[in-house]
Amino acid sequence: MSSVQGERDYELTPQRAEFPRVDPWIERESDALLLLDDAGRVAALNPSAARLLGRRREELLGQVLGIPLQGASAVELVVRRADGSRTTVEMRSLCDDGGRRWLRLRDVSTLVSTRDELEEARERNSLVEGSSNDGIWVWDLKSDRAHFSARWRELIGQPTEGLDDSIAEWLDRVHPEDRERVQQELRAHIDGRSPRLECEHRLRHHSGTWRWMLARGAVSRASDGAARLFAGSLTDISHRKAAEDQLAHRSFYDALTELPNRALFHDRLRHALRRASRRSDYVFAVLFLDLDRFKVINDSLGHFAGDRLLVMIARRLELSLRPGDSVARLGGDEFAILLDDIRDASDAVKVAERVQTELAAPFNIGGQELFVSSSIGIATSLSGYQRPEDVLRDADTAMYRAKGSGRARHALFDTAMHAHAVQQLEIERDLRRAVERHEMRVHYQPIVSLASGRISGFEALVRWTHPERGPISPAQFIPIAEETGLIVPLGRWVLRQACMELAAWQRRLGNPRACTMSVNLSSKQLNQPDLAHQIAQILVETGIAGEELQLEITESAILEHPDAAKTILLKLKELGLKLSIDDFGTGYSSLAYLQRFPIDSLKIDRSFVQHVGRGAENDDARIARTIVMIGRNLGKSVVAEGIETEAQLALMRSVECDHAQGYLFSKAVDGDRALALLTSGPTW
Repeated sequence: MSSVQGERDYELTPQRAEFPRVDPWIERESDALLLLDDAGRVAALNPSAARLLGRRREELLGQVLGIPLQGASAVELVVRRADGSRTTVEMRSLCDDGGRRWLRLRDVSTLVSTRDELEEARERNSLVEGSSNDGIWVWDLKSDRAHFSARWRELIGQPTEGLDDSIAEWLDRVHPEDRERVQQELRAHIDGRSPRLECEHRLRHHSGTWRWMLARGAVSRASDGAARLFAGSLTDISHRKAAEDQLAHRSFYDALTELPNRALFHDRLRHALRRASRRSDYVFAVLFLDLDRFKVINDSLGHFAGDRLLVMIARRLELSLRPGDSVARLGGDEFAILLDDIRDASDAVKVAERVQTELAAPFNIGGQELFVSSSIGIATSLSGYQRPEDVLRDADTAMYRAKGSGRARHALFDTAMHAHAVQQLEIERDLRRAVERHEMRVHYQPIVSLASGRISGFEALVRWTHPERGPISPAQFIPIAEETGLIVPLGRWVLRQACMELAAWQRRLGNPRACTMSVNLSSKQLNQPDLAHQIAQILVETGIAGEELQLEITESAILEHPDAAKTILLKLKELGLKLSIDDFGTGYSSLAYLQRFPIDSLKIDRSFVQHVGRGAENDDARIARTIVMIGRNLGKSVVAEGIETEAQLALMRSVECDHAQGYLFSKAVDGDRALALLTSGPTW
C-alpha cells in the first residue's frame, strides 16, 4: 500500500503461521475487514478484503502491513493490487471489545475521481473568470440566486461587499430605456423562444456613468426541458459603440462644417414629405443655395481660406433659421435649407432674403475682408412632391435660374423651369451625339477694315441644326457645352474646320494673305496643358501660317488663372498667332492686367454699341469711345462687334476704330458664301 499524498509503497511481509477463524458477521460485511495481531500481521480477513486487495485470503494471512496506524481517523491510501492496478481506499483503524485491532477498508476511487474532476472544474472556472476580460454571471433559476464573477463586478465598478446574489443587481442597473427590452430577451430565451441570449444595453457604472454592455448567455435545461441554470458573459463594448457613433456621425454629417450632409438632409426631407401627405395644412419649402464666384476665392486665397469661409457661412446660415428648420451642406459650396411648417411661398422668400442679407456682411479671414453672395432656388411642397430628390432637383433648377438672372438673387420654382430643364437635358444629350458625329457646321462672319471698307478677316462661328428641333441658338447650346466639357472637343473641331476652310480659300484665290481667321477659345480649352501642341499640329496639317490665325479669349477666361494663362498665351505667341480679348469691358476690371499679357487686339462687346444712334450719345457710346482710346494708347487694334446701323458704323469710324463686324455687313454664312463675299470685294 502507499499513501495518496506520498505514493510510498507499504510491503506486506508473509509469515508461515496458522490463525484462528473470525466471527461469522465479518464474512458478511461489505467493507473490507482485516484483523491484526500485536505484531501487525493479518490474523484474519473477510472475502471483501480479498476482493479489494486482489489476492486470495491465503496469500494475505500472516502478512505484515508496513503502515502506521493512526487511531480511528480515516486515511486515504492507494492500494496496488496483485495485477498491478491501483485503487484508492479509505482506511480506518478500529478496536473491538476484546482489544483486538481491526482495519476497515472502503473503495473510494469513484468518489475521489469525482472530487478531482470537480476540483479541476473549479480551477478551470477560476482561471476562466480570472483571465477573461468578460464578466461571468450564473443565474440559478430554481433558487433565483445569481453568481457574479470578480470581473463582472469590476465592469460596473461595484465593490464585492456591496453586491448580493440577486439577479436584480444586474437588472436594476440597466438603463430605463433598455430595461424592458433586456427583460423581454431574457424571458424569451428562458421560455425557449430564442436559441441564445445576445443583447446590447446600457448599464450604470458605480461612478454614475452609463457603459454599453453586450450580454451573451444560454440556458441549461433538465431532461423535461425546464430551464435550470442561465449562464453567460458581460462584455464592455463602450469603445465599439463610441466608434460606431462616430462612424454614424461621419456618415450623416459634413466633416468640415459639422452640418448635416446630403444623406441626412434627404432623410429629413423624406419625413417632411410624409407629414405633408398626412396633413393637408402642412407646407414646407427647400432653399437650394450656391455661393457666387466661390471658385475665385479658392483659387486666389487657397483652399484653406475657402474651407474657413465655408465654416463661417455655415454658422451664419444656422443663425438665420427659425427653430425647427435645418440646414445642410450638400457638397462643395452648395447648401440646402429645409423650412418646416410655413404658411406659403412668401415665408420661404422672406427667409431667402434674410439669408442673403446675412451673407452680404463681410467675412474676415486672416485679416482680409471677403464679400460673398449666393444664388438661391426655392421649391415648396405645394407642388405635390412624392420623392425628396424631386424637391431638391426643382430647387436646384430654380437656383440656376436665379444665378442666370445676375447672381445674388433668389427664384421660386415653377413648372416652366422644369420643362426648360428637361429641354436642356435633352439638348445636352443630343449635343453630345452631334459632336461625336460631326453634325455641327461652321459659319463665317466677315470682319471689315474701317480704313478700307473691305473684308480683312472672318470669325468662325459654330452652328447647329437639330434634325427635329431645327436651328438651335449658340446662346442655348454653348453654355451647355461649357458646363459639360464638350466645348473642348467641339472647340478643337471648329478650329480645325476653320483652318481647313481658310486653306481652301487661299488655294482658290492663289493668295495666302487673302484674310485672317478668328476663332473663339473657351476657358476650358485655355486650361488644356497641350493646347499649343494641338494648335501647332493643326497649322501643320492645314498649311496655315500662325499669323493668319487669331484666337479670341474672354477676360474672365484669362483672369481665372492669370499666371497659368500668361504662360499658355506666350506659348501661342511663339507659334506666330494673334491674340484678342473678346467682349472687352464686360468682365472684371482688366486694365491692370492688360499689359501683362501678349494681346494684339481688343473686341468691344456689342452691348456698348447697340444703343448708339438713338438720340444723344449715351453712356454705352462713351464707353465704346473710351475703349478705342485705350486700345490706341496701348498699341492694340480694336474691333467693334454688333454693328447693325449706319450710325453705329459712323461712330466707330469717327473714333478711328480699326475693324468692325455685324449684321450691317453680313450675318455668319457658310464657307462658299463667305468666299463669294471675299472675292466680290464689297466695300462699306
